[in-house]
Amino acid sequence: MVERTDCSLLPIADTYRLGLRLSEQGTVLTVGDGIVWIEGLPSAMMDEVLFLEDGSTALVFLLEPRRVGAIVLHQEAGLAAGIRVRRSNRRLDIGVGDSLLGRIIDPLGRPLDGKPSPVVERRGLLEVPSPPILARDFVSRPLYTGNRIVDTLIPIGKGQRQLVIGDGGLGKSSLVIDTILRQRDEDVLCVYVTIGQTRSSVATVIDTLKRANALAYTTLVMAEADRLAGYRYLAPFVGCAIAEDWMKRGRDTLIIYDDLSQHAQAYRELSLLLRRPPGREAYPGDIFYLHSRLLERSTVLAPQYGGGSMTALPIVETRQGEISAYIPTNLISITDGQIYLDQKLFAAGLLPAIDVTRSVSRIGGKAQHPAIKQEAGSIRLEYLQFLELEAFTRFGTRLEAAMEEKLQRGRVLRRILAQERLCPVSAAGQLAWLIAYNERLLEKLPLPEVSAALHRLEQGAGRGDLRLDDDRGQWVTHVHAWMDAS
Repeated sequence: MVERTDCSLLPIADTYRLGLRLSEQGTVLTVGDGIVWIEGLPSAMMDEVLFLEDGSTALVFLLEPRRVGAIVLHQEAGLAAGIRVRRSNRRLDIGVGDSLLGRIIDPLGRPLDGKPSPVVERRGLLEVPSPPILARDFVSRPLYTGNRIVDTLIPIGKGQRQLVIGDGGLGKSSLVIDTILRQRDEDVLCVYVTIGQTRSSVATVIDTLKRANALAYTTLVMAEADRLAGYRYLAPFVGCAIAEDWMKRGRDTLIIYDDLSQHAQAYRELSLLLRRPPGREAYPGDIFYLHSRLLERSTVLAPQYGGGSMTALPIVETRQGEISAYIPTNLISITDGQIYLDQKLFAAGLLPAIDVTRSVSRIGGKAQHPAIKQEAGSIRLEYLQFLELEAFTRFGTRLEAAMEEKLQRGRVLRRILAQERLCPVSAAGQLAWLIAYNERLLEKLPLPEVSAALHRLEQGAGRGDLRLDDDRGQWVTHVHAWMDAS
């Protein structure tokens, strides 16, 4: 429908030009479940914001020959069939900038922390193409998580996309929260996106970050489980736009999507409500493209394009350890490696329950510090051999002295890799325990005393007497001294 506006009845400013204005005007056909069907907008574009007569807003999500399907962004009480709709001729964007640090917002940028709305310097589009190949650089700098297993055996580089995968309740969120805590004083800005989480779990995350003073360099984007599917669908794109702005300005960023299995379910819900053809497991056919266009935006920019980086840690939940399910396999093929948490290890009390045999980092080794890389080079193989040997000894086989020594050494390594929550280890602390293990200093201790020795090593390395680039001989001397300390 074309609307004619009589400009002579409007206030005239100095820069206003009289003339006939034409605009499209649509009408709401049906409303329900966060979806509106609209007719009369033949020129509407995908991802265009629509303004409804009652003050509600919607986002174009599906184009058909005679009508438009849109997801409701903001719903007023008067939203009903028959009200008029007008186009905005703009795509959905979000306020970005340093004013968002320490803030908790929803997918529309509205504050959820009880504070005034942040005064943003810029606005960023939610959907933009990923950086082209020529704008990207090699992953060459480590991103430390503070976890002994990850930083030594499954290292992550800045700009990498590392999937965290496992059943519910195994500590996936705890692992990524520890990673956020580890970024203190590392000049890495963090964005934590919660998708479909319960309010109690979100409150626990916020409290943990506040107590650790980690909110100063973190922005939280929350789309709780009781919100409309459209909010849960938009949340990761909002977080990506915030982190991407910092990346383009030369900053190092870390973004966490918790979790993308909930995001896929929200997308499936929207697609089925809009009557799009379902595919495997009722997901729409473009579910792979949905996550690939999101995660491909995480990268390292070349110096001439700002030199920033965005590291992504997407989380996906499995059921009964089924790693070959539809959404997990899609995300494994998109990302640069995965950290797999195992139910059996969790039940055995081996925390964090990271399965080294199924976890891999396809890039991070190239970004690992040379000193740590040299010390950790053979540890992964040793640990895998220990697991095989331990499984073999369950049959009661009598072993030679050399095999017994390997078993004892493996038990010490397993005790080292066990780690409490909210206790991230510094890079110097990682190198200290690696040298102590390779120098066979920890094997002389009874297993119950290994944890106390690790604490002494990390305290000694944390004093700053040595740097990672210092000579190995100096490190060995200091490690001996720290081990002998009472």
